[in-house]
Amino acid sequence: MRFLIRALFAGVAAAAILGGCARTAPTARAVPTAAVPRIAIMSAFDAEWRALRAATEITGTQVVNNRTLYFGRLRGHDVVLLLSGFSMVNAAMTTQALLDRVPVQAVVFSGIAGGVNPGLNVGDVTVPAQWGNYQEQVFARETPQGFVPARKTTDFGGYGMMFPQGTSVTVHGAPADSLVRQFWFPVDSMALGVARRVSSRVTLKRCDADGRCLAHTPKIVVGGSGVSGPTFVDNAAYREWVWATFRADALDMESSAVALVAQENRVPFIAFRSLSDLAGGNAEDNEARVFGRLAAENSAAVVLAFLEALPRRAFTRDVTP
Repeated sequence: MRFLIRALFAGVAAAAILGGCARTAPTARAVPTAAVPRIAIMSAFDAEWRALRAATEITGTQVVNNRTLYFGRLRGHDVVLLLSGFSMVNAAMTTQALLDRVPVQAVVFSGIAGGVNPGLNVGDVTVPAQWGNYQEQVFARETPQGFVPARKTTDFGGYGMMFPQGTSVTVHGAPADSLVRQFWFPVDSMALGVARRVSSRVTLKRCDADGRCLAHTPKIVVGGSGVSGPTFVDNAAYREWVWATFRADALDMESSAVALVAQENRVPFIAFRSLSDLAGGNAEDNEARVFGRLAAENSAAVVLAFLEALPRRAFTRDVTP
C-alpha cells in the first residue's frame, strides 16, 4: 500500500492509536454482533473501500480503538467493513482488535499496491497466493569481506547491508510461547480458487472519471507472491532487487501483517491489490497520483465479483471471539 498516495486521498495522516487499553464505544446505530458470523472487508484508507462501502447495506456501526466497524450485507454475505489504517503496526493492531470482538469467518483485504513484476502494469489487479514480510531485516556489519549478518537470516540475499529474516510466529499445538521464523504466509486456498474462477469475468477500468486513460487494458493475476513492509517504495534499483529476490508481483504496507494475525487466529485470509504505480520502475513521476483511485476501484470490482461467486457458507468454522 502506498503511504504518500493514501495521504493525498484521505487528507489526513494515519489515526493515532488511543491509550493502552481497547475502548469500545457503540454509536446509536450499533447492533449486537456476537451471534452473527461475518466476513471482514478491510482496506487501509477510505479511498480504497469507498466503492465497497457504497455497495453495502449498512445495518449498524460500532467504534473500536477509534476505528468504525460497519456491519451489513454485501453480495449476499453478512460483513463487517473497516479501515486498518496505514502500515504494518496499524494493520496488525486493527485486525487483532476486530478478531477479539467480532465472530469473523474470513478476512478479505482490498486496496492498491506498487507493481514489482515487470510483466504487470498500473491498473492490473493481483491476488497473491502468499505474502511475505520482506522488510523485517538484519542490518549487517560491514567487513573487508562485505556485509556479514550477525545472526542467521533467510536464504534470500541482502540488499546492501539489509538482509531479510522471517517473522517470529507461534507454533500451533506446541508448548506455550514456542516461536519459529516464517517468511511466507499463504492465503486461503478455497478463496484463491474462487478468485481464479471469477478473474476472467471482471472487466477492469482503463479510464478514470476525468477521462485519463491507461495505455493498456488492465488484467487480473491470481497466484504468485506479494510482500509487505513499513516503507513506501519509489526506487527502481530496490524494485528490481525485490523482483529478483522474492518474485513478488506487488508490494504494499499492510497485507502480510494482516495475513500473520489471521494465521495466528486461524482465520482464512485473502488480499486483492491493484497496482497504483510501479514502485519507481517508470521513467516519469510516480503514477499513483494520477491512477491511484482507478486502481482502488479495480480492486473493489474484483472483490465484489469474488463475494458474488463465494458460496454463502463457504467458511464453516467456530468463530466465537
